[in-house]
Amino acid sequence: MNRNKSNSKFPELAEALRDIRHYFGFAALFSAAVNLLMLTPIIYMLQVYDRVVASGSVPTLGMLTLLMVCLLLSMGGFEWVRSMVMIGASNRLEQRLRQRVAEATFNRALLSGGMTTSAQPMNDLSQLRQFLTGSSLFAFFDAPWVPIYIFVMYLFHPYFALVGVIAIIIMLLLALANEKTTSPKLQDANSLNSAVNNQLTGTLRNAEVIAAMGMGKEVRARQEDGSEQVMELQSAASRQAGAFTSISKSLRIIMQSLTLGLGALLALQQQISPGMMIAGSLLLGRALAPIDLLVNTWRGFSVARAQYRRLGELLEQLPPRKQPMSLPAPTGRLSVEGLFVLPPASQTFVVRNANFELEPGEALGIVGPSASGKSSLARAILGVWPSARGAVRLDGAEIFTWDREELGPHLGYLPQDIELFDGSIADNICRFGGQDSDAIVDAAQLAGVHELILTLPNGYNTLIGGAGGVLSGGQRQRIGLARAVYRNPRLIVLDEPNSNLDDQGERELVEAIDRIKRRGCTVIVISHRTMVLQSMDKMLVLKEGATVSYGPRTQVLASLMKPAAKLPQSAAS
Repeated sequence: MNRNKSNSKFPELAEALRDIRHYFGFAALFSAAVNLLMLTPIIYMLQVYDRVVASGSVPTLGMLTLLMVCLLLSMGGFEWVRSMVMIGASNRLEQRLRQRVAEATFNRALLSGGMTTSAQPMNDLSQLRQFLTGSSLFAFFDAPWVPIYIFVMYLFHPYFALVGVIAIIIMLLLALANEKTTSPKLQDANSLNSAVNNQLTGTLRNAEVIAAMGMGKEVRARQEDGSEQVMELQSAASRQAGAFTSISKSLRIIMQSLTLGLGALLALQQQISPGMMIAGSLLLGRALAPIDLLVNTWRGFSVARAQYRRLGELLEQLPPRKQPMSLPAPTGRLSVEGLFVLPPASQTFVVRNANFELEPGEALGIVGPSASGKSSLARAILGVWPSARGAVRLDGAEIFTWDREELGPHLGYLPQDIELFDGSIADNICRFGGQDSDAIVDAAQLAGVHELILTLPNGYNTLIGGAGGVLSGGQRQRIGLARAVYRNPRLIVLDEPNSNLDDQGERELVEAIDRIKRRGCTVIVISHRTMVLQSMDKMLVLKEGATVSYGPRTQVLASLMKPAAKLPQSAAS
């Protein structure tokens, strides 16, 4: 899409709406048919009063009744088709945007370092689709027919048209007042509600900690305060909207009754027929119906507009990446050149001027005190965080020039916080790709976890949840390692892979790293425990983001053993 061709504030959304504009065209066409056929009961009543009653012709009444029934059945069919058209439009809109919104939501969470994990954009897209299928949207298709109804009323008598215009102006003013008074409150309530939902998500994620330390009452009190504010804002908006809705409904009924009275006066003066007297009141009700629906459903329009704005801002902030050219499969040669790393939403470098090179099959151990930038460096190496300066090159190509979908199978990553996903152990190891039993078992054996899996109730088919289900912390870590080494990736980054392991588990981890190296994989291990460092060829020591020492393992360890620079023993960052 050429973004320069659109003057819209949110060109991607505008382009998606243009893609379904023919659906709106068909909906408008069927709306025209529906609104024309809406005149059927009025014309029928007019003919019955002015012709059938006056002439006493039963055959005429029968033919008029048959024609009226057929036309109203057709109107019902057109309304159904119009609904089907809008359902098709809403489905196509979501299908076009779903992957893009999901990608932008994922990238926002990635760039925020996991601080922004709300699924609100996907909810916004789903609710926007539902809005397109709701009856309130049809008020926009029916509104252009209001002048036509007023014109027909004018043909009956100019006074009818004058009453109709006055009623419509008053109702439009009510709709505008409704928007001005309720929209700000709804926007504030939606923003606050999103923050409360994020708090609740964090509470559920840390339920064990909250229960263990008796924090439940305080955490719930904090959420209650936010929920109470949301409720107050929504209630205030609903009260105001309810007041406008009641006034609008009362006004519509009053104006219809006054029109009937006006028609009676005109009929007594012999200016119109008795049938026109009733038809004028019915026409006014039909003319006011779309306006009344707009007033009653204005809250839905306000919410949909806010959803549209949030989606547009998200897609504008995170434009789609250009598809990079495919590159040959990497061998694992890694080069970090003058790398500076800035965490998301931060102005302070956490890694400064990092430089090192690794050949395929080499292993690098990264150590340093807490908050020294070790995990941040790992994220930059994997391309999770962009580099502020310098470059990370894999086989000579900067990490961001690789296609992520193509590069992913050649990378392995075990983060500090091991996240397993809902599914079987086999699903998690094979990264939810097509299950290859031989490759899954090979990865488990390489990680030294095959025997452990066989002891589980259903072996590789054992179902686990996001928190690991029946698995302990050490078991989750080893399953995560098997996932990292699945299909022998060329570059593997292990961030504190032994944090949940006992001495036996750590020895098995050392053996696993040796097996991985023998397969020609480049390995980077972040750790503060010395046993796993025995498998390293090189070591890098960080302190406050700067490189303190780098070189062969034995040389770096020897320098660290000097009294002036002991090996850091604090927890990894």
